[in-house]
Amino acid sequence: MLFERTILREDLIRCALCEDAPCTAACGQLPVAKILRSVWFDDEKVAAARLPERLPCVSCSAHCESACVRPREVPIWKLMMRLHGRVKPELEVDLPQGDDLLKTDLCGIPLESPFLLSSSVVASTYDMCARAFEAGWAGAAFKTICSFDIHEASPRFSAITGDNGTIVGFKNVEQLSDHSVAENMEIFRRLKQDFPTKFILASIMGQNEAEWEELSRLCEENGADAIELNFSCPNMMDEGLGSDIGQVPELVERFTAAARRGTSIPILAKLTPNVAAMSPAAEAAKRGGADGIAAINTIKSIIGVSPHTYVSAPAVHGMSAVGGYSGNAVKPIALRFIAELGKNPKLQGLHVSAMGGIETWRDALEFIHLGAGSIQVTTAVMQYGYRIIEDLKAGLAYYLAEKGFGSVKEARGLALDSISDTTDVLERDTVVFPKFHREKCIGCGRCVISCADGGHQAIRLNEDRRPILDGKKCVGCHLCVLVCPQRAISSSRKRISRSRKDS
Repeated sequence: MLFERTILREDLIRCALCEDAPCTAACGQLPVAKILRSVWFDDEKVAAARLPERLPCVSCSAHCESACVRPREVPIWKLMMRLHGRVKPELEVDLPQGDDLLKTDLCGIPLESPFLLSSSVVASTYDMCARAFEAGWAGAAFKTICSFDIHEASPRFSAITGDNGTIVGFKNVEQLSDHSVAENMEIFRRLKQDFPTKFILASIMGQNEAEWEELSRLCEENGADAIELNFSCPNMMDEGLGSDIGQVPELVERFTAAARRGTSIPILAKLTPNVAAMSPAAEAAKRGGADGIAAINTIKSIIGVSPHTYVSAPAVHGMSAVGGYSGNAVKPIALRFIAELGKNPKLQGLHVSAMGGIETWRDALEFIHLGAGSIQVTTAVMQYGYRIIEDLKAGLAYYLAEKGFGSVKEARGLALDSISDTTDVLERDTVVFPKFHREKCIGCGRCVISCADGGHQAIRLNEDRRPILDGKKCVGCHLCVLVCPQRAISSSRKRISRSRKDS
């Protein structure tokens, strides 16, 4: 039962993931909100493992559901019973004690876990970083330090949301740290003094070689463990800054070399995804003296255009601008770039610090399997708070224990050999049929509609409104698997050779 899930996010879609949740207070015996949050973030096994052998819910009248900010809209009692009755008995390992499985390093410097805050508003003050470290984050890439004036727009965020209001894609037109260099250096000194085991990754952006060199030197002198060169911010107004640099390998190499002259600590080049391929800039960073690559930063984007004002979001006094896109929607693009870096033999030995759409431990694991050595997160923290680190760490540690890994490092790069740049390598001589689970089917016919209008007209409903497959027409595309609202269709083990099917 390594990968199959019994309870899905949609099972508690009305849960608001409250601060100081009333459901927990009403129960008094179980950490109800923490368990619900674990399910939301794909930690159902961790949630089940935390339940006692004798579940108090059995003789309870579900006070938690009455106390909910959406009374009786979240089926807490049923979820607890399913976790206890169906998931807990199938658990194969106990919850790992401590974080030993998660220990790793960034360019030889120890990390308590792979999880860092990425350079953004979530790591922009002493107080914010301190609260994040206390919550369990291993470190932070501090919001990019620069020597020029920063004046932010208002509003500066917009988003694409899912059916329940959660953020799927997130746009920002935010720039860099609005603190002075001196103020940021004071923050570094305080953080290193108060949290000596936490990793401080100093993100910097200079206007010329002298500034890149000077900022690197100052960051090392004031306690930074490593430097991250921001060659990728899409929101800088002047030419020759941010993603303008990341698109020109010669500039990446020149400014990386300048930063290297100013410091002896590790340097990561944070590269832009607004390119056809990231390898040229990554190779240039290595030639300039970088020890690693951070990727991806946000993608240049436009979200929405008002049908009334004709202005895109966020609208600032009747104007908008191309901005940076992040959130879970960009994860496939981020994974593609991380795989490109991981498969490039010229980049072997470089640390890869990955980001882009990471919300759950499974998201993080996908990047690790493609070669990432550390993970950075922002948009999920902006939506759900620093508290998600508990779910990230618990879920990843449980997976590692369940699979028998001795450390997170052993999981690194395991998926790279299965990735090809082209589809030419794919086997095309067999058809894998879909399998219908009739006990789950509600007879909606969505599979029929999609197959008829977007597939190969291979499904019909019988007199009982249950799907019937025409094997002579089915090509095994599995569109029906994806559109079924009940998850009542899966991939069958039955395979047939195309030549036999065609005959």
